This record gives sequence, C-alpha cells and structure tokens, in this order.
Amino acid sequence: MRNQFTITIHDANGIKQFNLHQIIKRIGIYLLLFLVFIFALAALSIAYLNMSVNTIQAKKNEIKTAYAALEEKNTRLQMRVQATQDTLKMKHDELSVVTDRLCDIEDLIGLSADQSSTLQERVELATVTSEEMAALMQHIPNGSPVEYNGITSKYGSRVHPTLERTEFHQGTDLKASMNTPVYATADSIVEWAGMHNKSGYGNLIILDHSFGFKTYFGHLNKIVVKSGQFVKRGDLVGYSGNTGMSNGPHLHYEVRFLQRALNPFWFIKWNVASYNTIFEKETNVPWQSLIAATTHLHKTTTIPLSSQKVLLSRAR
Repeated sequence: MRNQFTITIHDANGIKQFNLHQIIKRIGIYLLLFLVFIFALAALSIAYLNMSVNTIQAKKNEIKTAYAALEEKNTRLQMRVQATQDTLKMKHDELSVVTDRLCDIEDLIGLSADQSSTLQERVELATVTSEEMAALMQHIPNGSPVEYNGITSKYGSRVHPTLERTEFHQGTDLKASMNTPVYATADSIVEWAGMHNKSGYGNLIILDHSFGFKTYFGHLNKIVVKSGQFVKRGDLVGYSGNTGMSNGPHLHYEVRFLQRALNPFWFIKWNVASYNTIFEKETNVPWQSLIAATTHLHKTTTIPLSSQKVLLSRAR
C-alpha cells in the first residue's frame, strides 16, 4: 500500500475513491514542474523578444531620422548643384556674348581672330589696338568739322567760282549755312586765327596737329579761338560764313600733311566704323611709322612686338 495513494472524489452520487500508484504521482509532479518551466521559459523568451523588438524599433527610428537628415542634405546639395549649373550657364551665355562682341571689335579694328589664342590674349590685343586707334584718331584729323550736309565743291581740278579759271582746289567745300558751328577735327595748336587776304580764304583758322598734319578752315564769319591756343578734338573754333573769295556761305576745309594737300573727303568720312579705309584710300601718308609713333606716345609700358606687327600690317 505504500506504493499507492488514494484520490477521493465527493459528488452527488456519493464518494468515489481511486487508488493510484506512487509513480503516477511523481509523473504528475514532474509534469507540473515541466509545465511551470515551459511557462517560465516562454515568459523569459517573450520578455527577451519584446526587448529585442524595442531595440530594433529604436534603431529603425534612428535610421529613419538619419535617412531623413541625409535626404534633406541631398536636397540642399541638389539645389546647390542646380544653382551652380544655372550660374555656369549664365556665365557661359555671358562669355558667348563677350566673345561675339570681341569678334565684332576685332572685325571693326581689322584683327583676324587667332583660334590658337586664348580669350584673354585676344582681349589684351584688342585693347592695345583699340587704344592705338583712339590715340591715332585723337591726333589726326577725322570726321566732319561741321554737321555734314554734303559737298558743294570737291578736292581736285575745277573752275574757280569767282576767278572763273581752272585751278587745283586743295580742299573740300562743305555745305554750311551762315554761322554754322565749326569744330576742330583733332587735338591741335592754333597756328593762325584771323583774316588771310593773300589766300582769298577770308577769315581763316589753321590748326597745327601732331605728326605733321594741319587743317584749314576758310571763309569763316566768326573766329572764337586765338593763335597759340590749344584746342581738343570737338572744340568749337568758329562759325561758317562767306568771307574772302567766296560766292556763298560754306566752309572751305583742307587737310595737309607736311604742307602737301590731301583729299579731305577720306578724312571727313574716317571714323571708328571705317577705321581701315583711310589706310587704303590715302596713300600719301606713311601710316606705318605714324602708328608706331602713336604706340610710343600713348603706352607707358612696352607694347608686345606681336601687337605692333598687327597694327603695322593693317597700314601697309
């Protein structure tokens, strides 16, 4: 009986007793302990899994935050790249405009673009030539001394309107009504300002320019400068008239080089747009040496030999 134990069950039908072997009791206890162990292990596993899930969720949140920050940084970087691209495009467009304008300037002053030269070298050469062009046109007569309305008598052989004989007309008679303003066509010193009966020019102004050039303004009604006075290109020197041997109001205009009369027409029409024409039309002037002279006059530093060669080649 020691190896058995009794289970008593009371119910409505009475009392029932069951005799079980002691081994079954032990098996039940072991089974109960095993179930408790299983439940404890499951609780620990669940707690560990919950902790792991929380850790993973925290890392996921960190990654999500880092991704959002990286995405924002990438967006800013893309905006900077786009801004840089826009700036580069704008600079490229500006450079294209500058290049086109430089080509226009090179065409204007007679330079042929060298494809092997850098843009900076081309700009420097154009700057040198444009400075020399400006210097040349500041000191040598160019443009019309009055508002240009045409010519009444050209340079060359003609019948004198008052003497009625054929003679060489050393100047050009420009259309100008009485008291039309007359301007200096280059920087100069006033050599003569007054009545000049011997020449028949009446009231005459002679301007002595650089490099052997002189200009004559005849038949003036009024003179506003004095002998020995310095005048700059564009300064008012007098007013047109009908004095001397003249048959009507106009301006007699002469351009002389070393006392030799030149055709004033080419100098009247000479401007920046037609800069090279004077070298082709007026061959009685040593333009090559004049350009070299203006180079030395207006540069405080040595001009590159290549720049001088370009200038001189256009005067040949």
